[in-house]
Amino acid sequence: MSRYCFQTLVFFFLSCLFISFSYALNNGFSVELIHRDSSNSPLYEPTQNKYKCVVNAIRRSMNYLSYKNSLTNIPKSTIIPDFGEYIMTYSLGTPPVKIYGIVGTGSDIVWLQCQPCRKCYKQVTPIFDPSKSKSYKNLLCSSKQCKSVDFHSCSKNNSCEYSVDYVGGTVSEGDLGMETLTLDSTSGHSISFPNFVIGCGHKNTMSFQGRNSGVVGIGGGPISLITQLGLSIGGKFSYCFGPSTSNSTSKLNFGHAAVVSGRGVVSTTLVKKSPPIFYFVTLNAFSVNNKRIRFSKPPVEGNFIIDSGTTLTILPSDIYKNVESTLVALVKLKRVKDPNGILSLCYSDKSNKYVFPKIMAHFKGADVWLNSISTFIPVADGVVCLAFAPSQDGNGVIGNLAQQNLLVGYDLNRNIVSFKAADCTKV
Repeated sequence: MSRYCFQTLVFFFLSCLFISFSYALNNGFSVELIHRDSSNSPLYEPTQNKYKCVVNAIRRSMNYLSYKNSLTNIPKSTIIPDFGEYIMTYSLGTPPVKIYGIVGTGSDIVWLQCQPCRKCYKQVTPIFDPSKSKSYKNLLCSSKQCKSVDFHSCSKNNSCEYSVDYVGGTVSEGDLGMETLTLDSTSGHSISFPNFVIGCGHKNTMSFQGRNSGVVGIGGGPISLITQLGLSIGGKFSYCFGPSTSNSTSKLNFGHAAVVSGRGVVSTTLVKKSPPIFYFVTLNAFSVNNKRIRFSKPPVEGNFIIDSGTTLTILPSDIYKNVESTLVALVKLKRVKDPNGILSLCYSDKSNKYVFPKIMAHFKGADVWLNSISTFIPVADGVVCLAFAPSQDGNGVIGNLAQQNLLVGYDLNRNIVSFKAADCTKV
C-alpha cells in the first residue's frame, strides 16, 4: 500500500470518528441504566426474591432518616443518600477498561476503586490500574480542578487527594486524577471525553456487599459527570426510571436527547441552595385524590430535593401525618403491620388488584401525578405499604420510586426541571 493510500485511509477513519462524535454531541446521546436488582445487573442476587430486593432498597433509604443534621448543615464532604438503585457502564483509560458505577443525583464525583489498593471491597470486574493507562495523570494540589473541590487535601508530594463519606458508612479515599472517560451511546456511537477528573480510590469500604466499581455522581458539584460534560451537553440531562420489577433498561439522556417536550410537560424552578450538589425544588402541597394537603407553615423555597439515590419519598413529619390520615380514611382494606418493621402505613392486599387513591405533588408551577407503582409497594406476600416516610428536620426528598414512569429532565442553563408521564420501559 502506498504512503498516499495509507494517509488517505487514516484521514478517512479520523474523519468518520469526528463526524460520529460531532453527530452524537449535536443531536444528544443516551446511555443505558440498569436497575441493580435486574438480572442484567452485576449486583443481581438470584437467591433474593422480589420482596427482599424492595426491603433492601427501603433500608438503604432509611439511612437518610438516621442522619440527624438538616440538609443545610451537612458538611460538603458528606453525601446524604447511601446508594442509588441504577447502574451505568462507562469506560476509562487508554486502552479503555469497562467500569460499573452506581448513578446518584446526590453525589458530585465520579470515583472508582483503583490499584494499588490499601483497602478495597470485592467487585465483579478487575480493579482499575491507572499505571496501565497511557492517559491517566494525577492532579496537582495547585491545579484549578483540585482547588474547586471542597473535600480535597494535599499530600506530601503535592498531589491532590479526596475523601468522601456516605451516610450508610461507605467511604472512598484516594487521588484526584485526570483520565479519558468514554460513554457508549444507545445509538452505537462511543463518545470520549479526555482530561476528565475522577476519584481514584485506594481505600474504600461499602455499607453493603457491592460488586460495582464505584459511584457516578450526576449532582451539581464542580467535578460531577454533568458539570464536566458541561458545554458539550448544553447543561441538559434527563432520565426515565422503569419499574424495578422490569428487566428493561432505563435511559440517561444528554444534550438535545434530554429535552422533555410535548403534551403534558410541566416544569418547576431549580432553587440554588447549599450544598450545591443537590437539585432543590419548592413543593407547596400534596393532593390525595381531590383533597389538597398543605404544610402547617408556608413552605420555604427549595424545601425538597429530587434524588435518584434515595428509594423512598421523605416528607416533613407534619405533612406526612396529614397524607397518612387522609389515606387511612379512604383506603378500604385491612390495615396490617409491616412485617419488616420499617414502614408505617401498610395493608393486606392478597389480590394485588386494589386501586389506591391517587397522589399528586404540587411543585411550584408544576402539578405531577405519582404513579400507583410509586406510592404503594409490595413488601411481602399480600402486604403493600406506602412508600413514604416522615422526617423530623423539615426537609423532603422525592425518591426514585416516586419518579418511576416519569421522564424527568434537567435544564441547568434555564434552571428548571421538567416532568412528563411516560412508559419508561419503552422510552
